[in-house]
Amino acid sequence: MSDRSRHLIGLLLGAEEDWPQAFEALLQRVGPVTLDGHEHEFGSRRLTIEPFDLNDPVRVGLVIDRLAYWYYHPREWLKKAALMNGTYLLNSPFTFQAMEKHSAYCAMLRLGLKIPRTVLVPYKNPVDNVRWAYTSAKYNRPFDLDAIADDLGYPLYMKPFDGGGWRGVSRINNRDDLHRAYDESDEMLMHLQATVEYDKFARALSIGAETMVMDFRPDEPMHNRYAVSHGFLSPSAGHQTVAISRIVNAFFGWEFNSCEMLVAGDEVYPIDYANACPDVAVTSLHYYFPWAISALVKWSVFSLATGRRSKVDLRTERYFEIADDESMDYDAKLDGYLALADEHFETAKYQEWCAAHLGDFDLRVREWVAGPDFDRLLRETVVATYPEHEQDKFHAHFKGLTDLWLADQAG
Repeated sequence: MSDRSRHLIGLLLGAEEDWPQAFEALLQRVGPVTLDGHEHEFGSRRLTIEPFDLNDPVRVGLVIDRLAYWYYHPREWLKKAALMNGTYLLNSPFTFQAMEKHSAYCAMLRLGLKIPRTVLVPYKNPVDNVRWAYTSAKYNRPFDLDAIADDLGYPLYMKPFDGGGWRGVSRINNRDDLHRAYDESDEMLMHLQATVEYDKFARALSIGAETMVMDFRPDEPMHNRYAVSHGFLSPSAGHQTVAISRIVNAFFGWEFNSCEMLVAGDEVYPIDYANACPDVAVTSLHYYFPWAISALVKWSVFSLATGRRSKVDLRTERYFEIADDESMDYDAKLDGYLALADEHFETAKYQEWCAAHLGDFDLRVREWVAGPDFDRLLRETVVATYPEHEQDKFHAHFKGLTDLWLADQAG
């Protein structure tokens, strides 16, 4: 008789219903996994928010967090669970709190990635602190906002240093735009960032050891932003976009994150890659939704069954040693960083483990997407998202795209 372990995955959720239902349905299709004579079973639980003693036990072995980036009580529970109970977290609340977009830019600039020029400017309006008047009068130096923008070049972007859901992001085409956006920034601390003339806007979603690079069209309505497009990047740019997304995640200890990049020919410029709650809605990902949820299931069960452990020590000095090696060109450094990232994610082990223990899981995913349970989920999501007179149109739109995914998988 084999030993048996029952693993629970905690879902820490905000207002989402589509992907959690899909995750729960696909997790049920994993079944028991036997590894070295030990049987592993998997279930999930939606976590609730309540007072907690720092010595309380934690039942769940892994947490997928979609809430703590703005709701601080569960964020502190996650820290306690990781430090006190060894709970595995797909995204580290420690680094997401400390390494907001500003710090993430600095770290990747340190590695030599092609981050567009970025300048942090002081607050437009006083912060809510009694010391502000004295400190600003004594130490704040006057600066010429127009001169900074002229030096960066128009068009440019103004965006909060800590970002989040396109909050406060403005495209700045001229001085009027510049002063209007800065006046409206109020107490937000803002970056000015140069842009580049680009051919494609690539958005890479990385989940554990898997990455999907998608052709993203930010000016389109949300339901039409992700184009179903294959081979839209050159081989070199395609390799770089996958590598950069995975390197960012390994460097910061993130395992469920999206990376936005501007691509001009073979040049790749990362512009946003600290997303604690990346978009996985069926009404935006559509065609790519089944891949995303199945990858999330597979990475979660792999992490639990193989006993992966979260690391507070990120060992960033290994990356900096490569960054400082003057004998290596950009491509060689990127490959060196990627090797460290693949070591972090145990990429080869993950692929071999999935082939050995989840061999028919992809078929079960396709059967679920083709069945009535997925169609019910899709209909419910469309009804909750769109006005009544548009619901049939959007249901048909997303059903057509997921049917195209099914056809492509069968092919």
